[in-house]
Amino acid sequence: MNEMIDEGSHNCAEAQERKSHHTEQTKKQLITRMNRIEGQVRGVKGLIEKDTYCDDVINQISSIQSALNGVGKMLLEHHMKSCVIDRLNEGDHAVIDELLLTVNKLMR
Repeated sequence: MNEMIDEGSHNCAEAQERKSHHTEQTKKQLITRMNRIEGQVRGVKGLIEKDTYCDDVINQISSIQSALNGVGKMLLEHHMKSCVIDRLNEGDHAVIDELLLTVNKLMR
């Protein structure tokens, strides 16, 4: 599972430094979503500071979790359609174990 990554060129998984290769449009969408989530988190902090009714705060937290799940799904889809396929095509089957660990973390 923790095999050394081949020194060959992996777009998503260089041996030294792993990076994604999102399009600028995808990157912009992800940043926009994360900025919105960041604002929601600050809003929840404000609700707590104002002693807002717990149920209302919990509903806002649920909304944030849903938004984060959406970002995670978007990233996972991109990862599977690009990085995972690229690495499989290069014969790097260790990416499957890596992907399974990632999916398990997302599903917690």
